[in-house]
Amino acid sequence: MTVIKVFLVDDHTIVREGIRSLLDAEDEIEVVGEAEDGREAVEKVMESRPDVVLMDISMPSLNGLEATVRIKKACPEVNVLILTMHANEEYVHRILQAGASGYLVKQAAETELLAAIKAVNKGHRYLSPEISKGIIEKYLQRTPDGEVQDFSILTSREREVLQLIAEGKTNKEIAALLKLSVKTVDTHRAHVMDKLQAHSTAELVVHASRIGLVE
Repeated sequence: MTVIKVFLVDDHTIVREGIRSLLDAEDEIEVVGEAEDGREAVEKVMESRPDVVLMDISMPSLNGLEATVRIKKACPEVNVLILTMHANEEYVHRILQAGASGYLVKQAAETELLAAIKAVNKGHRYLSPEISKGIIEKYLQRTPDGEVQDFSILTSREREVLQLIAEGKTNKEIAALLKLSVKTVDTHRAHVMDKLQAHSTAELVVHASRIGLVE
């Protein structure tokens, strides 16, 4: 019997413990690690190389979508299944664009969670039943509109800086967290404002919320 190695990422300890409790009861699944934010997840997944990552979207410091982009770039064989409270079509394109294999709402039943893990482990895509059938193909074939482009026109570092700005961190704090000079952070901030045509921090926060970097 092949055992599926699963890695859990969520900033709420009680959520991780609940999911781990469910998965530990399954002979076909082994939980090989946990992380409480995207930044920690990227580092640990690169070390543990699980088969499937259960990834929350809304987390501090580095959100689940950006963490997914980095994980897929470093470990393309790892399948990411996004767990979120948001059951709407707008999130689907962003999730698939980031490289995730599936999308599951946190209210899903235990049987659905297990089915989703097994599906993405086999290389299939999986969406919660709340999402219409065929929507994956529809979104993958669609030309991104301006709002989706907001996500794609920024570099990985620029999205990271944008999230931290939206979380209220100063340029000095961002520089310390990312191990960059304040001048470099200033440059990234200027590039983000120029690309998004934003003229204030408030407008940057709106953009960050709209493209899913923060709630």
